[in-house]
Amino acid sequence: MEKNDTLLQAFEWYLPDDSQHWNKLKVLAPSFSNLGVTLVWLPPAYKGAGGVHDVGYGVYDLYDLGEFDQKGTIPTKYGTKQEYLDAIGALQKENISVLADIVLNQKMGGDTEETIDVIKTDPNNRNEEIGGDYQITAWTKFTFPNRKGKYSTFTWNASHFDGTDWDEKKKQSSIYLIEGKNWDPNVDGEHGNFDYLMGCDIDFKNQEVLQELNRWGKWYL
Repeated sequence: MEKNDTLLQAFEWYLPDDSQHWNKLKVLAPSFSNLGVTLVWLPPAYKGAGGVHDVGYGVYDLYDLGEFDQKGTIPTKYGTKQEYLDAIGALQKENISVLADIVLNQKMGGDTEETIDVIKTDPNNRNEEIGGDYQITAWTKFTFPNRKGKYSTFTWNASHFDGTDWDEKKKQSSIYLIEGKNWDPNVDGEHGNFDYLMGCDIDFKNQEVLQELNRWGKWYL
């Protein structure tokens, strides 16, 4: 008789910020196997804008899995890169497959500001423009200075995003569509177009973005 896989979500939102989660999972791997678990879903492993406090959805640097001193910490909320790899190894030793939680829609915690032309949109209907065209100061440059180009020399700027949600000059939160850009199609129709969620919204029509994410995916695997 064919057996179904059993998936365990091995994290939740309110885990402690002690950078010990990978170590705990490594120890628990045999007990997961004894319970019949065949798949384990791990939380985002990369560095978030909130440093050690970031659950992983405020994406800062996809290449920093707890290896570089960025956002005030070397380890992530869950631990270091080596501890992550050790936990994966322990799970795989028990014939448990590992699923990675990866967010590619947005980036947060930019390193440098840019002055950019934007269109302010209605938060309740992102397809409706309000306030006309004007300039804001936005955290849209991601240079990862403490990684120093290891693994990738690619840096991000406003051309790689469709929109953002913060004007540093006015200290004002809103939803700003970058001039000349459009929200991505074929998304949920909530709020008119739910492509935009938070932070700097990645432009998946930009070929440089697609090439870099493809490179990152190969590196990650």
